[in-house]
Amino acid sequence: MCQHGLHKEIISTDKAPGAIGPYSQAIGAGGFIYTSGQIPVDPTTGEVVTGDIKLQTQRVIENLKNLLEESGSSLDNVVKTTVFIKDMSRFSEVNEVYGRYFDKNQPARSCVEVSRLPKDVGVEIEAIAVVHH
Repeated sequence: MCQHGLHKEIISTDKAPGAIGPYSQAIGAGGFIYTSGQIPVDPTTGEVVTGDIKLQTQRVIENLKNLLEESGSSLDNVVKTTVFIKDMSRFSEVNEVYGRYFDKNQPARSCVEVSRLPKDVGVEIEAIAVVHH
């Protein structure tokens, strides 16, 4: 039980990569879902999608989609994303795929270039979404 009577619910699904450290795939609290950053790991094989940044971005957003749907939300309910990208010169490719998934009612977004991501992937995205009512 959190302060002020708010419950904290740990969310997990086998349709997104499992946590590989001391964290949860997502947390539900106060009518919101907070996802951990998703990287391009295929949840069925456990293998990293390498190479093409567009395929990596698609896998990342599919992982987010699956995680949000498991938690009672959806990509349509995302209010904020943070995109971590290894090479900002690839931003337009990431943005092209991102725009296919978030084509209406786009969430607020931050995008930052980072020197390295887990498993040396090219992109990681985390999201905050409201829960369906």
